[in-house]
Amino acid sequence: MKKQNIDWENLKFEVLPTRSMWQAEGQAGNAWAKGGLIPYGKVKMSPASCVMNYGQGVFEGLKAYHTAKDRIVLFRPQMNAKRMGQSTQRICIPEITEDYFLDAVGQTVSDNIDFVPPYKQGSMYIRPISFGTSPSISVGPSSDYLFMVFVSPVGPYFKDGVKPLHLIVSEKYHRAAPKGIGNAKAIGNYSASLLPGSKAKAAGFNEVIYLKASDETCVEEMGSANLFALTG
Repeated sequence: MKKQNIDWENLKFEVLPTRSMWQAEGQAGNAWAKGGLIPYGKVKMSPASCVMNYGQGVFEGLKAYHTAKDRIVLFRPQMNAKRMGQSTQRICIPEITEDYFLDAVGQTVSDNIDFVPPYKQGSMYIRPISFGTSPSISVGPSSDYLFMVFVSPVGPYFKDGVKPLHLIVSEKYHRAAPKGIGNAKAIGNYSASLLPGSKAKAAGFNEVIYLKASDETCVEEMGSANLFALTG
């Protein structure tokens, strides 16, 4: 298939605008509208929207790859759909069913398929996101919502690719509070990692290892990668 005229060999992990994105409107207590593809662009909303003031939003992240057999494949999108359903429930956003999620993702990837990097030269990052748009001064769930999917060709998350990383264990910051929203992929969760992540990078480290918040007796997570430990 013909690809976009992009310098695939020097892709970074950053947003490159594509042809289109997928968008649907929803209301509290009702099923989502049909939705569909629109030109990629900015989103207009009130400065008093729930997402901008109270962080009522969730998202997912998954990838599409060009294989050696000239196929475009996604890695376990059903798992992302399931997690987004759990996240929307926790943040009081109308349910996004697995079929609805997969259809939106599939349409977006298909319409921008020429932006999927060639085999072994990157991947297409897929970002489904849903958030409350109603203006509100008081704290409470929104009445109106958007569900969107946009995509971008990307290179490796870490600029040096798949190489050993330099990590630091945080003794000052925790990633999520016990009994909080750490089990939801909520947009507000990620602001807590900005300061410790910035400090780690300034000190020459790639990422932060966070300890269990309740007692700091074990590793809880890393900010942007899996962590495997070998013993013995």
